[in-house]
Amino acid sequence: MDKLFRKDAFNYHALGRPGKIEVIPTKPYSTQRDLSLAYTPGVADPCLAIEKHNEDVYKYTAKGNLVAVISNCTAVLGLGDIGPEAGKPVMEGKGLLFKIFADVDVFDIELNEKDPDKLIEVVKAMAPTFGGINLEDIKAPECFYIEDRLKEELDIPLMHDDQHGTAIISSAGLLNALDVIGKKIEDIKIVVSGAGAAAVSCTRLYIELGARPENVIMVDSHGVIHKDRTDLNEIKKQFATDLPVHTMEEALKGADMFLGLSVADLLKPAILKTMAPNPIVFALANPVPEISYDDAMAARSDVIMATGRSDYPNQINNVLGFPYIFRGALDVRATKINEAMKLAAAKALAGLAKEPVPEEVNIAFGISNLKYGKDYLIPKPTDPRLIETVAPAVARAAMESGVAKHPIENWEKYKESLRKRMGLTNPLKRQMKSVCRNNPKRVLLADAEHYNILKAAEIVVNEELAEPILMGNENKIKKIIADHELELEDIRIIDPKAKENKKRMDQYVDQLFEKRKRRGMTYLAAKENMKLNSYFSSMLLENGEADVVLSGLTRNYPDTIRPALHVIGRKPDVQIVSGIYIVMTKEGPLFLSDCTVNKQPSTEDLVEITLQTAEVVKRFKMEPNIAMLSYSNFGSVDGKDTVKVRHAVNRLHKEHPELKVDGEIQANVALDQELMKESFSFSKILGKRVNTLIFPDLSSANIAYKLLNKAAGFEIIGPILNGMNKPVHVLQMGSGVNEIVNMIMVAVMDAQQ
Repeated sequence: MDKLFRKDAFNYHALGRPGKIEVIPTKPYSTQRDLSLAYTPGVADPCLAIEKHNEDVYKYTAKGNLVAVISNCTAVLGLGDIGPEAGKPVMEGKGLLFKIFADVDVFDIELNEKDPDKLIEVVKAMAPTFGGINLEDIKAPECFYIEDRLKEELDIPLMHDDQHGTAIISSAGLLNALDVIGKKIEDIKIVVSGAGAAAVSCTRLYIELGARPENVIMVDSHGVIHKDRTDLNEIKKQFATDLPVHTMEEALKGADMFLGLSVADLLKPAILKTMAPNPIVFALANPVPEISYDDAMAARSDVIMATGRSDYPNQINNVLGFPYIFRGALDVRATKINEAMKLAAAKALAGLAKEPVPEEVNIAFGISNLKYGKDYLIPKPTDPRLIETVAPAVARAAMESGVAKHPIENWEKYKESLRKRMGLTNPLKRQMKSVCRNNPKRVLLADAEHYNILKAAEIVVNEELAEPILMGNENKIKKIIADHELELEDIRIIDPKAKENKKRMDQYVDQLFEKRKRRGMTYLAAKENMKLNSYFSSMLLENGEADVVLSGLTRNYPDTIRPALHVIGRKPDVQIVSGIYIVMTKEGPLFLSDCTVNKQPSTEDLVEITLQTAEVVKRFKMEPNIAMLSYSNFGSVDGKDTVKVRHAVNRLHKEHPELKVDGEIQANVALDQELMKESFSFSKILGKRVNTLIFPDLSSANIAYKLLNKAAGFEIIGPILNGMNKPVHVLQMGSGVNEIVNMIMVAVMDAQQ
């Protein structure tokens, strides 16, 4: 890992609230009555109900959506036995993945206990708290014994993900690899490099899928696991072969598949060449595989390759499995995770890879048209269909195998509930990053004498999202870079007051005066204005020194946008500029407009604001479903504001019938389809999740987005400035580093247009 990544990893975990997860109340707690209901005396009745009927614990508590990530940290990632305190960041990270991919709540529990029997007793004692248990990073062979005992003695879903996660995902890849090359699983010869938890579980699941045990050769650090060896434990004895092979090289001659769960660079190109035609190579050692993708392809073009890495095709990534497996198991209150459920997950993943890929996945990976084949055997982690594909398959398998206590009756309703759980926030941000990486642009940062700007610049350089240009006093900028050890050594800096820029400054003064001399600006005023960063940065953009300008960190909005209007101006075909904020909600992003520019927009202004906003929504690969807001619902109240909104809607219906827009409408109705269906079944946005809100005036728009940000805690991206002749964007005064990074991505995407 590079120096910057390591430094940021420390900051990611330490800054602000330490760690990665927290517990948040799900019920009101603001009044004395709320607290009395939450605790004593209100808690007594649910307690007594559960005492009488134990299953009511799922009705009255969070048990049904709560998973324990439990580890004694004896086999953490590639770090080994590092102890429970050192392993805690990993378990917290697992909890974060459970939450963001499947909305499963997690308590991470790190146990200072290596004795398998004592660990089992501890887990059994705490099991009533949880709806499921994810065992993690427990070393082999103890992990097999611990899992087997707990599965027998507990009645909730339990899985050691190190074993079964890799097995499930790689099984999906194997099924599709065999389909692509036209081989049958019962006919192939498999060589497994490694004999730990994951290798054993993979081998067992492959056999469940139809592989013949006699066709499997497992190799550990001492060579082939052979029946003539005397150093084998009980687990390894299950896979001992009597074939006349004792080395990896001998085993791989004519083999159809190599499964690597061992160490880097173990599989040499010369050995790969001895394998059968169309060999399947799953080299899953991380971060460096048993053979690199490039070396494997150079050795033979017919190889089908998978690794544990995201920068090559066919990543075997456990996040494709465990969140959705537990989601399905919890939703039917399964008493265990059995082989049928694991096979169902593998087959569901394999089937999903054969389906047409959503455009947002193509965008996220910078591919124009991802298609099923040797380079796409396994769905991508960003595929939004995973939760509605894998979780129902697991739930159905639990029901069919008789381990579900709470069967699902309406599958479409269940899938819809899963979609609603997740929203689109994470895919949208991932999409923005990928779009920026595909075509980075030169972003002029006009307030570079500030740590937040420079830290954001460091991040976007490291992630290859943009090519920042820093503007300001060069000595001050370099001092901040040095003081904070920022990795910005070769970045371009433009100092407007530097001697080498005097000629440029004079030229820009002349240009500004020429632009504004008939709009009340004197030459002396132009000279004074050009000393301001906001004017100088806009003129740099006007003269092609950058692709987009981002400014405003230390100045209020009007003082930042006015110079851009003077220098850059509006597009020739627009009458106004407008500003949008994106509110990241759990149900998906909401686009709010106009939040920054037009105090009292007219009917004509509202029409143009709506059209500008619709184009921005489309830029994010979403279909705009637009509600034009007011305090009235479809003529229920007449007033100056309601009438202008009503007239704007009428014009849009007449002039842009293809646009899904309606109003005037109250915000609560716009965002509640049931309420709309009940009272306004004629609405053109009925049955559509409204994702775009147009406000009747600046006050209501500005107040709304700030309340959503501060009171509701939603992440806000913006403002996105529309209607300018060249890409100009304005930061909120005092923006944090992440907000600046988000706006740099918005700026790059705008410049790409």
